[in-house]
Amino acid sequence: MDWKKLLNILRGHRVFIQTHNFPDPDAIACAFGMQKFLKYHGIETIICYNGSVDKISVIRMLDNFKIQMFPYDELDIDEKDYVLLVDGQKYSANLTDIPGDEVACIDHHPTVKPCDYLYQDIRMVGACASMVAEYFYESKTPIDEKTASALMYGIRMDTASFGRGVKLLDIQMFEYLFQYAKVPLVDRMVNDNIELADLRAYGAAIENIQIYGYTGIAYIPFDCEDALIAMISDFILRLDTVTVSVVYAEKNGGLKFSVRSEEENVHAGNLIHSALEGYGDGGGHSAMAGGYIPGASRTTEKAAENKLICQRFIDALKKFHTPVDEIGAVCYIKQV
Repeated sequence: MDWKKLLNILRGHRVFIQTHNFPDPDAIACAFGMQKFLKYHGIETIICYNGSVDKISVIRMLDNFKIQMFPYDELDIDEKDYVLLVDGQKYSANLTDIPGDEVACIDHHPTVKPCDYLYQDIRMVGACASMVAEYFYESKTPIDEKTASALMYGIRMDTASFGRGVKLLDIQMFEYLFQYAKVPLVDRMVNDNIELADLRAYGAAIENIQIYGYTGIAYIPFDCEDALIAMISDFILRLDTVTVSVVYAEKNGGLKFSVRSEEENVHAGNLIHSALEGYGDGGGHSAMAGGYIPGASRTTEKAAENKLICQRFIDALKKFHTPVDEIGAVCYIKQV
């Protein structure tokens, strides 16, 4: 991490900070944190995304910390403008290639396709917000309560309160932020992130879940937000018999996937990439991953499609030397 190099690259240019298309708390925290960091060092920025921000918990985050971010099509972005990517990388399925020159990237996901950024900080840590917090820490840049609280919230959410994918940096930066953040507010936001309307999706997943050995697979037969699908995947992983969870739901005419793994020999990112290869796109960390099948790649008969999807995950699990009799040959996800 060379924060001085980043400042030198961005200084003197019009700069946009771009998150992935459906920003979650970690992505928003990173964008907000970098905006405040760069502003302190004399660089003004605008946060943008391409997608939607419609989950109440995310909207509450924007409101609590006074964060402003805009859909990119509402902004006048020129090809000569500089773009800093946070919590996502160019060529990823969930990050739109907008006008502007992607000169820098700060991310904690595996690289899908190498890109020649002028500056990159890509490390495998639990939360990208931990990396952004380190910019303040290492440069001794002052951090205010709202920024510290937002970064702490991002860390808590992306590591499932230190229950998933945690690295030493996450713990160190949480300790650093603790002295500046409004901790009771962060605790309340973490605990109150399920909406009444979400219960329908939880109910559908519970109704549809099928267990194969240590793998739980559930289909939600209606549109769901990305963050909600991920939350339900985390929820299913809490079952005492499940160490790998796969949840997928309707999304923009296609299917959105969230995969979680606590199984040492099952890499979530590799699993979903293998299962969706040639049919959709997916990838991520060893413990958590996501993917998408576009509408054009879908079959017309849902029962057959669900069987196909489950079989693809079963076949992909075999590549991790999972005994076939633990998983079963074919699965069927019931419609509701």
